[in-house]
Amino acid sequence: MSKSAAKIDQALAGGRAALIGYLPAGYPSVEESIEAGIELARGGADLIEIGVPYSDPVMDGSVIQAATTEALARGFRVASVFDVVRGITEATADLGTAVLVMTYWNPVVRMGVDEFARRLAEAGGAGLITPDLIPDEAEEWFEASDRYGLDRVFLVAPSSTPERMAMTAKACRGFTYAVSLMGVTGARTAVDAAARDVVEAARAAGAERVCVGLGVSTAEHVREIADYADGVIVGSALVSAQRDGGPSAVGRLASELSAGLSRTTAAGA
Repeated sequence: MSKSAAKIDQALAGGRAALIGYLPAGYPSVEESIEAGIELARGGADLIEIGVPYSDPVMDGSVIQAATTEALARGFRVASVFDVVRGITEATADLGTAVLVMTYWNPVVRMGVDEFARRLAEAGGAGLITPDLIPDEAEEWFEASDRYGLDRVFLVAPSSTPERMAMTAKACRGFTYAVSLMGVTGARTAVDAAARDVVEAARAAGAERVCVGLGVSTAEHVREIADYADGVIVGSALVSAQRDGGPSAVGRLASELSAGLSRTTAAGA
């Protein structure tokens, strides 16, 4: 079984949804992003997404864009993401936290798909989340992910057709990433009502585990989503915590968010 699936299933068996936290690699430095990832895991995150800073982040909101722009300005290189993954996985081995890399596809192609996959596996990474790669164009990634035993997470959205939903659900390994709204990432005061519909559509299309992201920033959001999704993905709020209070603030926020993970209904039953 995939590392991601195992952690999500472990959480579900305990009567709660999984907490998935996002942090950009190299922000504000490689060392501090490792520290923040460790604190995130210790604070209760079951899975961690480590983002690769990219010059054209079309899906990212202002908070994440500012962080990744700063990381690039300070000299971040793609190869350093493997140092971040290794640092977190080694320090949290007792927890078994699954660490994935979230990246636009161009940096992977530039390095070489097989090379990227090999180095990620060697660093202890669980797999890739690829927001701008669709299954139709992912044959090389399918081969590499199978070769190195990596999870592959694709995105579905409110705009996904039933045919696209089914193709994506079949292609995913680990979990399917359900985008809660049309737009970019960023903390919001409320979670879009379409999120539940996307989860239900993904399950109907064959997705075994569906996790919701975009716009999730409070324990109340987490509590709402945990009742119908298998995992809750938080990004901008954690990056803001890192910006304002460093790694320890990331850990504190993770603990607060974890309080909302318990399910009050039998989601997916």
